[in-house]
Amino acid sequence: MLRTLGRGLFLAILISVCLPGDEVCAEEPQLSMHRKRIQFKSSLDHSVQEAILIAPHSREQLQKTVPLVVSLHSWSADLTQRNDLEKLVQAKGWIYLFPNFRGANRTPQACGSKFAQQDILDSISWVTKLYSVDEGRIYLTGTSGGGHMTMLMAARHPKLWRAASAWVGIGDLAEWHGRHRNTKYGKMMEQCCGGAPGDSSEVNAQYKSRSPITYAAQARDVAIDISAGIRDGHEGSVPISHSIRVFNRIADARGDQPVTENEISQLSLPGRLKSARAGDEGFDPTFDRKYFLRRHSGNARLTIFDGGHEGIASATIAWFEKHP
Repeated sequence: MLRTLGRGLFLAILISVCLPGDEVCAEEPQLSMHRKRIQFKSSLDHSVQEAILIAPHSREQLQKTVPLVVSLHSWSADLTQRNDLEKLVQAKGWIYLFPNFRGANRTPQACGSKFAQQDILDSISWVTKLYSVDEGRIYLTGTSGGGHMTMLMAARHPKLWRAASAWVGIGDLAEWHGRHRNTKYGKMMEQCCGGAPGDSSEVNAQYKSRSPITYAAQARDVAIDISAGIRDGHEGSVPISHSIRVFNRIADARGDQPVTENEISQLSLPGRLKSARAGDEGFDPTFDRKYFLRRHSGNARLTIFDGGHEGIASATIAWFEKHP
């Protein structure tokens, strides 16, 4: 990625990319943070893509090199979605990037496709060319469909991220389709992948290529935090087994002991482990929750916490701060 441009050229370019409807788009920056919708071209199909960017906006802040947090929208959402994390990132004076990556997962170009992946990379490239990004501190996170994409991007591009935080993500699309065949999620997957699993070898290949579990072993060295609420799959749409099995692929790749099928079954009731190891259970103040399973493999951490289908922004920031 290219480093930032000179200060004068940078300001000129910043002015030129201001779009109609921006909340703040002034020739002389006055506010400490700047929320705007950016546009850039896909390097794959040359289509115009969009993202939300919240960046430092004062002259003093523009000269500082700061981390970049890439936050990914959920399954049925797009770049208009808002979350608590952006306020925490803003408070730290970091840059917050919220790419659209082809919007809701209902078209072949969405749902972990090569186009959706490249949109995320292209949006990062756009920001690093114009802002003083610490390219050694690019963080990644998302919840639900964003958790799916976080795990996929962490595995497909493992050297890009200083740390990643994936919440209640879908690890195996074919398995998830079996649970949601007759729901809107099943239909959306079929729209993305060209049909249902088993329809053809081409369709099966689509489900496999868009599933984080296919590549999870490549994330063996990534500082990835994989978290799921123990009641998800009962009160929510994604069973905790998806998070656990992605973690297990990482553990297997590192030669570490995975979470056993018996342990997965006990937690999936939902319930407690009958024979918890030391450190499995406790209270994490960054989550402000109890947890019922916590395991580590290399830089990866798995947490099954007291909750449902949700992400916790305070814990996400705390994980990033552990990896400066």
